[in-house]
Formats: sequence, C-alpha cells, structure tokens
Amino acid sequence: MGADKDDKRGWHGALTLFGHAMTSIDPTPPAPSPALPVPPAHVARPHSPAEDFYAIAIGCAFIAMGLMLLKQAKLVTGGMAGIALLLSYLIHLSPATLFLLINIPFFLFAGRAMGMAFGLKTLFANIAIMGVGLAMPYAMEIARISPFFAALFGGSIIGFGILAIARHGAGVGGVGVVALILQKSRGWNAGRTQMACDVLILLASLPILNAERFGLSVLSAAAINAVLFVNHRPGRYIGH
Repeated sequence: MGADKDDKRGWHGALTLFGHAMTSIDPTPPAPSPALPVPPAHVARPHSPAEDFYAIAIGCAFIAMGLMLLKQAKLVTGGMAGIALLLSYLIHLSPATLFLLINIPFFLFAGRAMGMAFGLKTLFANIAIMGVGLAMPYAMEIARISPFFAALFGGSIIGFGILAIARHGAGVGGVGVVALILQKSRGWNAGRTQMACDVLILLASLPILNAERFGLSVLSAAAINAVLFVNHRPGRYIGH
C-alpha cells in the first residue's frame, strides 16, 4: 500500500510539472526576422531629344552608305533595303529614293501600332536616308569595290544603322517596323523575324543575279541580321 501511495504521488508530481511547463510556453508565434534589404532597381534615364536626333541621323547615314556600297557591287540584301536595291536595277531611281517611296504605306501603320512619336521619327528617318543617299555621290566616288567587302561591310553598317535608329524609338519602315512591333507585343526576336522575310526577298532576286552575287547578297542579309540578333535582344538594353 505504501508503494502504491508513493507511485501515485510520483505520477501526480510529474503531471503537475508537465502542466506548469505547458502553461509557461508562449503560444504567440515568434516575430519574423527582418528581411534583407533589396537593392533598388536601376532606372534608366531616357534619351534627350538631342541624343535621339544625333543617333537617328548617324543611323540614317550608315544605312545610306550601306545601300551605296551594295549598289556599287550590284548586290541585293534583305528587308526594305533589299527591295529598294532590287527595284533600282529595274527602274532609274536611287535605292535611297525607292527606300522612302516603298515605305510610305508603313508610316501610318507604324504610327497606329507604336504611337505617333514613333511614326514621326520613322518618317524623319526615311526622309533623312533619302537625303543622305542623294548627297552621297557628291561627297564620295567609289571607283572599285570588292563585292565581298561590300556584302560584309555594307550589310553590317546597315544593321548598325537600323540598331541605332531602333534604340532611339524609331524604325526604318517596312519589315523593320513589323519586326519591332512583334518584338514589343510578343517578344519575338527582331533579327529572327526579319531573317524570315529576307529569305523571300532574296529569292525574288534570283532572276536578275548570278550565283556568285546571289551568294554575296545572302551574306549581306546575314550580316544585317547578325547585328540585330546579337544586339537587339529583349531585356538586354535598359536605355530608352
């Protein structure tokens, strides 16, 4: 009997201690630890109107010079530049003039799809390309040019011209505008979109180009698109 009483007292003491322990636990959850500070996101500073004007003017000069080099080598390329060159071999107008004329239908489309500011800048860029292209023969005369050099260098500077204009909120019309709209709305890479259109334009030049010049024309189109593919990816450039 004494042992039973001792056991009961032992169990009673243990239960009492357990009850005190449970009531001493704070049911309130601990406060969350302070979050680590997040560095502020980089906010790009928009380009000034003077910067836009200068960059677009330089881009137009690059495109006009590239057209002149390709014309001297009797080559074609992709995009509206390719259509302008192709037509220049059939009618007596400069590629720069044709570049503006065939882009007229796209100006309204560009203004509606990308905004009035984009449309006006695109119109200015095309007029500037025509103006520089018409003045270029009076500023320089090319007596001889390697077709390979014309294809590679001419295509590359046309690509950099398109890139400079696009970086500053404008386009060069035609395929370039469509490519920029698709990149903005759907995230499609502008270089890949333009390359698909270039294939069709180059195929249209087969009746007037021999095999060598057709191959070099393909090289010039590849040079344009390589510049755009590498440098105009969505999210890579933080400027405006």
